[in-house]
Amino acid sequence: MKWLTWLNSRLSRWALYVSVACLIGIVGVVFGSVIWRYALNDAPAWSEQVALILVINVAMFGAAAGVRDEGHIGMESLMGLLPPKFQFWGGNLVGLITIVFGAFLTWGTWTMAMSVWTNVIPTLGISEAFRYLPCVVAGVLIILFSIEHLIAMSTDKKVIPSWH
Repeated sequence: MKWLTWLNSRLSRWALYVSVACLIGIVGVVFGSVIWRYALNDAPAWSEQVALILVINVAMFGAAAGVRDEGHIGMESLMGLLPPKFQFWGGNLVGLITIVFGAFLTWGTWTMAMSVWTNVIPTLGISEAFRYLPCVVAGVLIILFSIEHLIAMSTDKKVIPSWH
């Protein structure tokens, strides 16, 4: 478990760094686009596509980090009302459902990325697959983080948040 915790804490921290960097990038791209459009009367064609890719990165990497730090919706209110034995099984069920979600996310977005690999985003000159690849990575991270939580629950340990 120690190696998985070590690996996941670093992956989660990097997911947060990527998410924050992309959020700052969104602010810069949108602000620059507004200046170009209204001050210079010339909107850059690429700004909308860059902002969209950055939003996808923020959402996916932020969601993955949220799974590790238990910031996702896990029916906490309902679980708190249940007896401890049912809380354990309910927590395991939520963990397994999250793994299934991560697997479907990884598989589905990988399939989409491969199907559009040869298509090009005209304003950027890069493959359409770059819209889906952050989702693939986030799906793998969600699976890893959920496995760590299931192991921690079964050994009666707590996962320390990566930002701590």
